[in-house]
Amino acid sequence: MSDPVKPHARPAHLGWRLFALVYDFFPMLALWFVGSGLVLLLRGGQPVPPGSLAAWGELLLLWSITGAYAVVSWRRGGQTLGMRPWRLKVVAADGSAAATRALLLRYAVATLSLAAFGLGFLWSLVDRDRRTWHDLAAGTLLVRVEK
Repeated sequence: MSDPVKPHARPAHLGWRLFALVYDFFPMLALWFVGSGLVLLLRGGQPVPPGSLAAWGELLLLWSITGAYAVVSWRRGGQTLGMRPWRLKVVAADGSAAATRALLLRYAVATLSLAAFGLGFLWSLVDRDRRTWHDLAAGTLLVRVEK
């Protein structure tokens, strides 16, 4: 689908990943407002009671919206909005475009990486190729492409 990443792309370090996550928080916040607004509309203006089944459903909806944003962005060009300013790109281990199935797995395991107090991300500090748990599980690599 797309050309393999240029040979001068390097594995991205943890700092670049964190910068991209901060940038991506803002478009995600807008999408979460839309998702929560739809839930509120469907409930006739009644807020979701904390701890209820509806609250878990709304959490699942917001997690799915986040995943759709990430996976669609990665699939369309290897980058989310937050990754673009830092020239970061998700690719398959061989440098080609990652498959949708791998990207879905990457998102699911990234959730676990964060839920484990960020240990999955911190793993990139000891991995020779700066891979996180989700990169290892999905066979992907986050690279920083030169200008």
